[in-house]
Amino acid sequence: MRLAYFPATRALVAQLLGACFVVLLNKIGVLYGLPLLALASLQGVFAALAAALMRADRWWLPLHLVFLPGVVAAAGLGLPAWVWAAAFALLASVYWTSFRTQVPLFLSNRKTVATLSAALPDGALTVLDVGSGTGSFVRAFARLRPDSQVHGIEAAPAPAAIGAWLARHQSNAHLSRGDFFAADWSGYDVVYAFLSPVPMAEVWAKACAQMRPGAVLISNSFAVPDVAPDGTLDVADRRKTRLYCYTIGAVKEGDTPRPRLIWPTRRTAKKPHPITITAR
Repeated sequence: MRLAYFPATRALVAQLLGACFVVLLNKIGVLYGLPLLALASLQGVFAALAAALMRADRWWLPLHLVFLPGVVAAAGLGLPAWVWAAAFALLASVYWTSFRTQVPLFLSNRKTVATLSAALPDGALTVLDVGSGTGSFVRAFARLRPDSQVHGIEAAPAPAAIGAWLARHQSNAHLSRGDFFAADWSGYDVVYAFLSPVPMAEVWAKACAQMRPGAVLISNSFAVPDVAPDGTLDVADRRKTRLYCYTIGAVKEGDTPRPRLIWPTRRTAKKPHPITITAR
């Protein structure tokens, strides 16, 4: 498999290349006399350039810039070893699965949840948030739609535990730790995803294979590649969030559409519904 499929490996290679450039320049005397923090900062610049040349995702570049300088600066604080061990354990419990899934920790804001809740039809819904993090979407949607059952699945242990604890008093909010690709999506009216561009093709394939006709896949910010959405919802928040909406059609032989679509076209004088239904 090509290196491009392993962002963590590619990041390691970029860091090593940055270190090699600094060592080489130091050997020939170009950097002679520079303090250690300056050398570390220069290594970060070279690592970021190497990552950019390898077409790493943009969010990796600032990490390369600050990683080694941050390590050098922190090492000068004289903290005991257990502090570093605890910090590593905490970061691993939050971000360890990101190296495998290539999905950072994103949290949905309240305006996004309110916009989606208002656009969905009235009545009880069964909703799944894949990669639910600390449960910000699940808890907010469960409050806005108390007649609905809202589930969230998160792979990272720390966010999953925090989310489950925060939702402990909400009877219609259910948060658990697990692999959302291993879960069964067939019983959900709406699947919500705020992931990254990397897994969206796989998310779409699973949605088409398991979700019933008339159900809806909602992706926050990241469109499914090479698939036109049935509609979009624009959120009036600071980051100008856009929700991409995909209605599942009768894609398998023997599929029977639901009695009512989740995205019926509401055409009223005051508020035309933003989603246009198209057959798949």
